[in-house]
Amino acid sequence: MPKAKKHITVTAETGQQFYQEFQGKGKVVMLNLLNFKAKADYTDNENMKPENNITGAEAYKLYMKHTQPCIRKAGSKLLFSGTSNSFLIGPKSEKWDMMLLVEHASVEKFMEFAMDKEYLKTAGHRTAALEDSRLLPIAELKQSGS
Repeated sequence: MPKAKKHITVTAETGQQFYQEFQGKGKVVMLNLLNFKAKADYTDNENMKPENNITGAEAYKLYMKHTQPCIRKAGSKLLFSGTSNSFLIGPKSEKWDMMLLVEHASVEKFMEFAMDKEYLKTAGHRTAALEDSRLLPIAELKQSGS
């Protein structure tokens, strides 16, 4: 049976599509669905590997500790973080360890955050932490009469 494809990083194609679709449209909220590795894997980021082995969830906590100031610096904000065991409506086979909602004032502000040098210095904790993820940009619906 073929191994299911994992999704950890943005591709050039999806990044370009996101930018074109959301440019000039105002606020964008990012829905993050996260699955953690049992043991964080720092193979590609040996320079930031903790002294002792840690779990993927612990590596993600390190990522968030360093990332939240960068989110605030870009004028963005963490709206929500939480956990759940299963969907009320959705496939029973799909489970996520953690969910986040992060609001950015615009696609440009998101890009400012994503390219921030301080953010990039410690983004390897995210890669080390994640077994799989989804990142869904959401545009606010404009209500008629607004």
